[in-house]
Amino acid sequence: MKNLSDINDDYQSPLSGRYASTQMRHLFSKRKKAVLWRELWIALAQSQHELGLFVSKDQIDELIQNKNQIDFNAVAAYEKKFRHDVMAHVHHYGDVCPKAKGIIHLGATSCFVGDNADLLILREGLSLLIPKLAHLISSLGSFAQKWAHLPTLGFTHYQPAQPTTVGKRACLWAGDFLVDLQRLISLRDGLRFRGVKGTTGTQASFLALFDGDHEKVERLDAILSRKFGFESSLRVCGQTYSRKTDGDILFALASLAGSIHKCATDIRLLSNLKEIEEPFAKNQIGSSAMAYKRNPMRSERACSLARHLINQSLNGVHTHAVQWLERSLDDSANRRLSLSEGFLTADALLRIMGNVCSDLVVYPAVITARLESELPFMATENMIMAMVQKGADRQEVHERIRIHSWAAARVVKEQGKSNDLLERIRQDIFFSPIHDMLVDMLEPSRFIGRAREQVDSFLMHELWPAVDSYTEPIETSLHV
Repeated sequence: MKNLSDINDDYQSPLSGRYASTQMRHLFSKRKKAVLWRELWIALAQSQHELGLFVSKDQIDELIQNKNQIDFNAVAAYEKKFRHDVMAHVHHYGDVCPKAKGIIHLGATSCFVGDNADLLILREGLSLLIPKLAHLISSLGSFAQKWAHLPTLGFTHYQPAQPTTVGKRACLWAGDFLVDLQRLISLRDGLRFRGVKGTTGTQASFLALFDGDHEKVERLDAILSRKFGFESSLRVCGQTYSRKTDGDILFALASLAGSIHKCATDIRLLSNLKEIEEPFAKNQIGSSAMAYKRNPMRSERACSLARHLINQSLNGVHTHAVQWLERSLDDSANRRLSLSEGFLTADALLRIMGNVCSDLVVYPAVITARLESELPFMATENMIMAMVQKGADRQEVHERIRIHSWAAARVVKEQGKSNDLLERIRQDIFFSPIHDMLVDMLEPSRFIGRAREQVDSFLMHELWPAVDSYTEPIETSLHV
C-alpha cells in the first residue's frame, strides 16, 4: 500500500482545503479538541480541589504545565489498543503527568470531556459565524442605502411586475439575514453546559466521591460551569446533552443557507439581465472556451454549498430521534461529520457572500432601459383613470388600451422591436386629452410606492441597530 505522506496523495475535504477560514478549520481540528479535553480535566481537578477532595495543587500544576504536550502518535497507539478515544487521551496525559495520573478524569464519564468540549466548540463556532453574518448584512445595508432611489423593474413569477428600487430589493435579502442573525445569537446565548453528570446523568459517581454530600455535588457543577463562561448547566440530562441542541443549530445553519441561496440566485438572475453583477477580478477567467463571459462563479458556488448545508440539517433531528433512553452511541460518527461540515460550510458561505455583497456592480443604464420598456404597459391603469377624469367612458378607454397593448406586445414578441405602446397612444386622437400628461405619467418614481421610505425605515430601525456593534473587519478573500 502506498505511503500517503504527500498531502496530494490523500483525500482532503474541499471545505478544509478550499473554502472555510483558518479559524473555523482550527476549531474543528484534532488539536483543538484534545486541548479542550485537557482544559476540562484541569478544571475538574481544580474544582474538586476547591471543594476539599483528595486532589493536590502539585497534581493540578503538573496538568497545567503539560497541557499542550500532546503526542498524537502515542494517542493513536493507545486508541488502537483500547478502541476508545477518550481513554487513549487519558492514558497519554497520564504518561506526561505521572504525579497526576491517578486523578485524571476522576468521577467522570467520556461525555464529560466529549460533550462539554462539543458545547464549547459549538459556542465558539457560532461566535465566529455571527460577526461574518453581521458584516454581510452591513454590506447589504450600505448597498441598499446607496441605491434606495434607483427604480428597477420588479418581478413576480419572474415576469415583469410593479417597479421597486434596487435598494429595496437588497433589503429583502438583508431582512432574511437579520432573522438568521437573531436566531444564531439566540442559540449561542441559550447554550447550557452539560457540566458533571456521570454515566447516566444522575451524578452518582460524584455523590460517592463526596460521601453523599448533595450540596457539594451541586457546587462542583456550578463552579466548573462558571470556569467555562456558562451561568448554568443542564439540570437534567442522560449520558449526553440532548442531541436536540445539535438539531436546532444545524437547522439554523440550514436556514441561513436557504437565505444565502435565495440571495445568490437573485444575483445570478440579475447578472443574466446585465443589471447587477458580483465583483469580477481583473485577471479572472469566466469560461475556458468563451473568453467574453463573466459568469457569476461565486454566487454559483454559494448555491452549490448552500444545498449541501441544507441537506445536513436532517442529520441533527434524525440523530436526536434515535437516542435510545439515556444514550446510544450511533450519534458519534454522524456528529463528527454533520457538525464539523455544517459549521465549515456555513463559514465558507459567509466568506463567499461577504465577498460578493461587499462590492456588487450596478448598471443603472441597463436597469432604466428595461424598466422603461415595460412602463407603458404598467401605466395603462393610470391612463384609464386620467381619461375618465377628463370625461371619457371607462369601458371604452379600457377597450382601446387593450387593443393598443396587444398590438404593441406582438411587435415586441414577434418582431423583436421596442415597445411602441406609448407612440400608439400618442397617435390616437381619442387620447388627446391626456397627450400632454404622458411624459409625467411615465416618470419611474411614480411607480415605486414607498420603496425609498421603506428602505430608510428598515435601515434605521432594524438593520443598523442589529449590526452596529460588529465593527471588526472580516476576512472574505477566496482562494478561487
